[in-house]
Amino acid sequence: MNLDTEVRYIKGVGEAREKLMAKLGIRQLRDLVGYFPRAYEDRTQFKRIDELVDGETVCVRAMAVSVPKLTHIRRGLDLVKLRAVDDGGSLDITFFNQSFIKDAIEQGEIYVFYGKVSGTLLKPAMVNPLFEKEAATGKLTGRIMPVYSLTAGLSQKIIMNAVTQALDKCGDELPDVIPERVVAQFELCRARFAYENIHLPEDFKSLETARRRLIFEELFILSAAMKLMRMRRVEDTGRSIPVPDFNEFYNALSFEPTAAQKRAVEEFTHDMNGTKPMNRLVQGDVGSGKTLVAAAAAWMVCKAGAQSAFMAPTEILARQHYRSLSELLETFNMRVGLLTGSMTAKRKREVYGKLALGEIDLVIGTHALISEGVNFLDLALVITDEQHRFGVNQRSLLTEKGDSPHVLVMSATPIPRTLALYIYGDLDVSVIDEMPPGRQEIETFIVGESHRKRVYEFVRKLVGEGRQVYIICPMVEEGEEDTLKSAKEHYDMLRTQIFPELRVELV
Repeated sequence: MNLDTEVRYIKGVGEAREKLMAKLGIRQLRDLVGYFPRAYEDRTQFKRIDELVDGETVCVRAMAVSVPKLTHIRRGLDLVKLRAVDDGGSLDITFFNQSFIKDAIEQGEIYVFYGKVSGTLLKPAMVNPLFEKEAATGKLTGRIMPVYSLTAGLSQKIIMNAVTQALDKCGDELPDVIPERVVAQFELCRARFAYENIHLPEDFKSLETARRRLIFEELFILSAAMKLMRMRRVEDTGRSIPVPDFNEFYNALSFEPTAAQKRAVEEFTHDMNGTKPMNRLVQGDVGSGKTLVAAAAAWMVCKAGAQSAFMAPTEILARQHYRSLSELLETFNMRVGLLTGSMTAKRKREVYGKLALGEIDLVIGTHALISEGVNFLDLALVITDEQHRFGVNQRSLLTEKGDSPHVLVMSATPIPRTLALYIYGDLDVSVIDEMPPGRQEIETFIVGESHRKRVYEFVRKLVGEGRQVYIICPMVEEGEEDTLKSAKEHYDMLRTQIFPELRVELV
């Protein structure tokens, strides 16, 4: 076996579980060893029975002093009860629907039980604890246990056993991609040690050593990739766009742009007037005026007789940008077009024709812009909104419709400048760090699940004032990711159970 071996050849996986693992993105052994735990359970903590606290999850070393008693309560419900003791007291243990426990635990033997403490201070209890004989601890208790994200049909045990086998068979193949001098300089561990201890840590110090190495490796590879992309950019030649008098643009506006907006305009004009294609990120909070900067760039390109394309991740955003930019740019007699997937075939053909003839100066759209039928007469600028929502291929497909066009990326994601320079290593960064006068400050709050009812009451209060509310869900349909609420599922619940008196719609 090697890292390219399919997971079905691991003992205990087979073809049926291979399909389940594929849902988690695990197809080969390299995917399996790279499927890191999402959390860890500390099963190294042992307590005496008289030290137990209600609600904590710990290990208890105790002797089974009673014979496990099996009771059939009713069909589908069996109980196995026993009592265990140590020097500090006694512990009542109950197992639900695990009748095999009756023969698995022997009276007089010492076991390590791991579970959540319930009951009272004088009469503590555990329900369905994990256990193993004191002489055989180390598999389930007395260790740090990895906790993996799962899908229906897979258990923690199945994943852990599969990972253990993969590491045994392919551990020596794991590539040490970081150069030797860098490993020495930053005192990093080897790849095999890192992978073994991220999955099956010997102790918390080893876990931290492994995490440090893997985090470093991830950032090191990203940094190297970004360096390569920058080097390729330097090799590219782009078209130089003449710089117009921006006072003409500013004077036509009904408001005064902020100093931050003007600074961003100066930065992109310097790029676009050069001999290399621009790749610039404009970052600023919602309401900071990034759209004005994009409009200024499209106006500059239009003055040079060329075209611009503005790609938004959703149709709602595309239409919103179309309305605001059309209103802003009609002052300059710019021809603004819209292209989305929901438009009729006839309307799309009209837009295709106008783009090919150069009769649209700025087209705003969704992924429809990268369709095969879209051709430009002279595309000189590509603008993308919230570019993290697009894949690299989608961005490049749009830029390929022009001859090394300039690229302007907009994002409202609040990333510290130093981190932005790193994450968007192939882009130069402009930050709009002030709001236009009169803009209301956006307040953002994070509340826990326990406050959900209060949030719903807040929604009712706002709607009662004649206002509107929207709720964003992370998925469209059920099954995309087991742990997240889908929009359709959430919509049905809100409409029928939470807000039956309100008008609730699904987008």
